[in-house]
Amino acid sequence: MENGKAQKVGGADLDWSKLVFGSRVDSHCFMKHVWKDGEWDKGELVQEPYVKMHVMANVFHYGQAIFEGQKVFHCKDGKVRIFNDKANYARMSAGCQRMGMPTMTPEMFHQAIDRVVAANLDFVPPYGSGASLYVRPFMIGSGPQLGLGPSSEFTFMVLVSPVGPYYGGSVPCKLVDEFDRAAPLGVGQVKCAGNYAADIVPAKEAKDQGFPICLYLDAKEHKYVEEFSTSNFAAITKSNVYLTPDSSSVLGSVTNMCLEVLAKDMGLTVERRRIDFEAEVSNFKEVGAVGTGVVITVVESITRGEKKYTFEQPSETLQSMYNKLRAIQVGDEPDKFGWLREISA
Repeated sequence: MENGKAQKVGGADLDWSKLVFGSRVDSHCFMKHVWKDGEWDKGELVQEPYVKMHVMANVFHYGQAIFEGQKVFHCKDGKVRIFNDKANYARMSAGCQRMGMPTMTPEMFHQAIDRVVAANLDFVPPYGSGASLYVRPFMIGSGPQLGLGPSSEFTFMVLVSPVGPYYGGSVPCKLVDEFDRAAPLGVGQVKCAGNYAADIVPAKEAKDQGFPICLYLDAKEHKYVEEFSTSNFAAITKSNVYLTPDSSSVLGSVTNMCLEVLAKDMGLTVERRRIDFEAEVSNFKEVGAVGTGVVITVVESITRGEKKYTFEQPSETLQSMYNKLRAIQVGDEPDKFGWLREISA
């Protein structure tokens, strides 16, 4: 009731079953903290969905911007829980160090999430709806400056929005040879805004050609699998190995790390290593794009130039992993891995 109104799960009374990922749904408010003179303020909930900044704010010119993606679920027992946000905190902290941005305590990170979720409980989709509340913590360089360098001020915000499926089914994929996503010694392992900006043109061109998703190879040799436009790459091989790339220019997906744990628990061998696309694609039985937004989206084919590689449909192993992960997230199965944290709502 932090925003002055009584809140209840599902109180916004949306058509939860028709939500897709990316639809704009304005919530009641967002959370905002400001870092200045070496310390963070106590934070505030802001109702107006706008941020006022100086025209010379660092983020506009030099791109100091980093974000996370998380999901909150209304569980079977009536509790509201967030999935593995301790891993998101660790990833964001590492990214802040690489981008020259201030870190924060885990308590501040978690409390900011709890406050904004509690103030937007109406927008948490009810158990059984198939939807979730997407949580986006992000930080930008908000201090005014004309010269290149770390910002003198930073703003950390957390917004929430209810979401449904990212793609809504299996998808064909285009392998991109004309562009690179990230350089080997760049910031590909950081969830910073620039990495996604690099994909905007290739992704639009691919969608115009009928491919909802792109796959990138390494920038140095264009030989080894890196990741999809917005998510990690995972394959089930014909020998039932859960295979995912090992690369310093790939973002470490929290979902992918959890799926590796689930794969081992389900009796699969897990391999995280370099993947030579042309040498190994014929050994892929199933392929999936994995991440917070997509969860596991089955990739039915990958097209490279005139060559099209197809994979098994239905994807029984990936579907089984998806079902198990979702069951844990909403409380249909015990959380024996300790991934869920109850929101103080």
